[in-house]
Amino acid sequence: MVIELQRLYRDGWTDGLIFIKGILLCRSIELRWANNERNVSCVPEGVYPVAIIQHPKFGECLQVNGVKGRSGILVHVANDAQKELRGCIAPVFSLMGNGKGQHSKLALELYH
Repeated sequence: MVIELQRLYRDGWTDGLIFIKGILLCRSIELRWANNERNVSCVPEGVYPVAIIQHPKFGECLQVNGVKGRSGILVHVANDAQKELRGCIAPVFSLMGNGKGQHSKLALELYH
């Protein structure tokens, strides 16, 4: 499976859109852009292959591959980028501002 990430960079966080085959699947929240630095930056805009994996901490989630200079990036359940993300992506249905979103678990279930 391949996802496309589109971004709206904010001062302290990043709002995004996740597309599969050109169709909007859900929105996303991430940390702010910090030059693609591991654990503190959002993922750059682009198209990335993903694989469904079973993670020991997050359970079933997506592993994002092909991000230059980075590895271990996941799409996993989270509703607050500042408190719950370390360079990963949280799928959400609603953006609440300040890097927060709603219904992340439901949004992740769309990938099955």
